[in-house]
Amino acid sequence: MNAATTPPAPARTSDRDPGRAGPLTGTGTLLRFALRRDRVRLPVWIVALVLGTSTTAGSFPDLYATAEARQSARQANSSPAALAMSGPEHFLSDYTYGAMLAHQMLGFTGVLVALFSILTVTRHTRAEEETGRAELVRSAAVGRYAPLAAALSTAVLANVVLALGLAVALGGAGIPDIGWGGSLLYGSAHAAVGVVFAAVAAVTAQITPHTRGASGMAFAVLGLAYILRAAGDVGTDALSWLSPIGWAQRTYVYVDDRWWPLLLCLAAAVAATVLAVRLAARRDLGAGLRPARGGPARAGAALAHPVGFAWRLHRGLLFGFAVALFVLGVAYGSVLGDAEEMVADVAALEDALAALGGASVAESFAAMVMIVLAVVAAVYAVLAAARPRAEETGRRAEPLLATALSRRRWMGSHLAVALLGSTAVMALSGLGFGALGAATTGDAVLVPELTAAALAYAPALWVTVGVAAVLYGWLPRATALAWALPLGAFVVDYLGPILRLPEWTTRLSPFGHVPRLPAESVAWTPLIVLTLVAAALLAVGLAGFRRRDLEMT
Repeated sequence: MNAATTPPAPARTSDRDPGRAGPLTGTGTLLRFALRRDRVRLPVWIVALVLGTSTTAGSFPDLYATAEARQSARQANSSPAALAMSGPEHFLSDYTYGAMLAHQMLGFTGVLVALFSILTVTRHTRAEEETGRAELVRSAAVGRYAPLAAALSTAVLANVVLALGLAVALGGAGIPDIGWGGSLLYGSAHAAVGVVFAAVAAVTAQITPHTRGASGMAFAVLGLAYILRAAGDVGTDALSWLSPIGWAQRTYVYVDDRWWPLLLCLAAAVAATVLAVRLAARRDLGAGLRPARGGPARAGAALAHPVGFAWRLHRGLLFGFAVALFVLGVAYGSVLGDAEEMVADVAALEDALAALGGASVAESFAAMVMIVLAVVAAVYAVLAAARPRAEETGRRAEPLLATALSRRRWMGSHLAVALLGSTAVMALSGLGFGALGAATTGDAVLVPELTAAALAYAPALWVTVGVAAVLYGWLPRATALAWALPLGAFVVDYLGPILRLPEWTTRLSPFGHVPRLPAESVAWTPLIVLTLVAAALLAVGLAGFRRRDLEMT
């Protein structure tokens, strides 16, 4: 444990007060330490969300320059499938640039804000207990609820900064119909969603003794909230009022600018925080309220093999992404039949689709959307390839490597699951995309076509795993830099054609070298080259891991 991960010990009780430490003693010190630990992580999230939102908003005056283009966008977003993916129909009553931004982006970016809020809280609560650092901290004059309070305060501060950043970026952009008052509400709506799910994560962190379990339970609540929001926007409106995302959208920012729905978010966050505190009082440090499930007396034959053991560690993450990507593919497939109407009179989208050269608008639209599915699959690839880092720093790799198990086999087993898993989730996304696309267009050929189009991205996903392997093998503290690949792919490969970025920027990403099926014909040379590059990167990563010491942080 080094200085970067060891918190400064709060002053002893005898130095300040001869009495016993209060329940929140040391909260300020732990908050400063959490902010120091996340001095890169949180700014990256915030800057990415602010830049992504402001870039999207800034593109609207060019994308929808005419009244006809805005009317086409309104009609395209009025179908049930489009409403389920975006937001409530009330935004369409006055489809200004501000209403477009809130309708099309608030639900999506709200999910991203919820994700980083959940990860922030579980990182500073359950992960600290799981690694044993919380026990060291609590041995000083630190109150029982100080770590939880510090984690929630970190998430709240990050969301407040995000809200201000969105307000300043949008309000000062000079975009018609996007003023300062609406922009402040827009940022506050995001912060409100983030604070609610930070409190939800505080609750789930008390239930399970494992960080991934706590995050997974909170993600499940987030998924349920999104489903309720989507179902309510299409059918019974009451369902949307059961979702924090629905509350944020029902501020009708840039249309009615209603602040009061955010009071529901505040009430839910307070209630969840109170529940988390009560649950924390009922458990021991390091334990969860839900007891660990007993396993069989003897392990199965698969667990005796490195790949089988790695599969056991990865299967929860893999199943989650498999379901999520299949559902995402189904969602995009449901609007494939309306693709021509969605892009009508939108010059930038028409030009971007025309550049793909598809035989039909549906094929070109499918090729453009496929990169979004590939980016999500790349997120899984990075998470899976980075799992050895968590095993190493959690001191679970050392006992295994002390046996006859070689470093190459141990790391290689995790990389094998990452390679096969990323391919599988991408194939499932294409299958869901093709199945619903065939249903909406009446073209059954789309099922094999879009499944094959999804599999064409497998070599690019393998390169992503290879980059993460090189970073972990040689520069383990820089493993997080692998996130540049999915982020860059989204910016240059998906937004690039819409924003008319130079064509050479797409070649900076491995995903830019993949043929855009089904709009283009298969080109085997780039796929073979990407595969060879991935193999070389994996070999370099394995070689680096064999030559360095294990880190115990």
